[in-house]
Amino acid sequence: MKWITAIIKPFTLDDVREALAEAGVEGMTVTEVKGFGRQHGHTELYRGAEYVVDFLPKLKIEVAVSDDRLDHAIEAITNSARTGKIGDGKIFISELEQVIRIRTREVDADAL
Repeated sequence: MKWITAIIKPFTLDDVREALAEAGVEGMTVTEVKGFGRQHGHTELYRGAEYVVDFLPKLKIEVAVSDDRLDHAIEAITNSARTGKIGDGKIFISELEQVIRIRTREVDADAL
C-alpha cells in the first residue's frame, strides 16, 4: 500500500477529484496549505502599496491506495492538475505500513 501526498493549485481540485474517482480511488483528505517552490511567490499591489506574497495558496491531497492502483492514481493526478505552468505542484509517494478501519476493524487492503 502507498500513501500519496499531492500539492496542487486550488482551482484544479474538482478535476483531480473526478480523475481519481475514475481511477478507482475512494476517499481523500484535502487540506488548504500555503507554500512556495521555485516560484518564490510574487509581488502584488494593494491600495497603492506593493507587497510580496511569499506563500502561495495550495491544496494538499492525501490518498491511500493499494499497490496495483498507484500508477493509475499518479496518472490521474498529473493529467488533471497539470497546467504546464510553474507552480503546478508535486506528488510524494510513501510506503504505507498498515491501515485500520475504526468502525469495522478491517485492516490493510480491506480497510481502503
